[in-house]
Amino acid sequence: MFKFLSKTLLTGFITLLPVVLTIYLLYWLGVSSEEVMGKAFLHFFPDSNYFPGLGMLAGVIIVFIVGLMMNAYLVRKLFSLGEELLYRLPFIKSIYRAFRDFFDFFSPNKEGLGQVVAVTFNGVELVGFITQDDPQRLPPSFGENDCVLVYLPMSYMVGGYTILVPRNDVRELQMTRDEAMRFVLTAGITGKV
Repeated sequence: MFKFLSKTLLTGFITLLPVVLTIYLLYWLGVSSEEVMGKAFLHFFPDSNYFPGLGMLAGVIIVFIVGLMMNAYLVRKLFSLGEELLYRLPFIKSIYRAFRDFFDFFSPNKEGLGQVVAVTFNGVELVGFITQDDPQRLPPSFGENDCVLVYLPMSYMVGGYTILVPRNDVRELQMTRDEAMRFVLTAGITGKV
């Protein structure tokens, strides 16, 4: 009886936790943007024009406008110059680069993770992502052989290995990056993607 109760509670917990965390993250983003943008809106406009949710709406509009502006060459160039400045500041560069790399991973036009591949290693196949297949973009000592750089994520962890592999030890898989990442991070427990 106790085993049944604990298994049922664990199943409920595992079912609800991703939903609750997702809802909480969206709630936190909404409340934070309402607080910041609402205060800014009240600072510049009279109280009579403000209504609850206006700060969140203004935040979404600003994010959308910034996304549109990043399509312009001049804005991207100015943004790159600003980033170069941040990359030169001693403490800030470490923090900013970590955040930048993390969010670039989710970027819709990211170049970081390429084709999903299986890497053969001592008779075992590992699921990975080609991160660099152009020998010109590898350090000189790496580019001498016909090799590719492959990232091998680890299950249930934020981490993995980046390995240099001969091109003939890599086999392309018919999976999207999202499917492959989900499959690897859950150790294949979810089964077919």
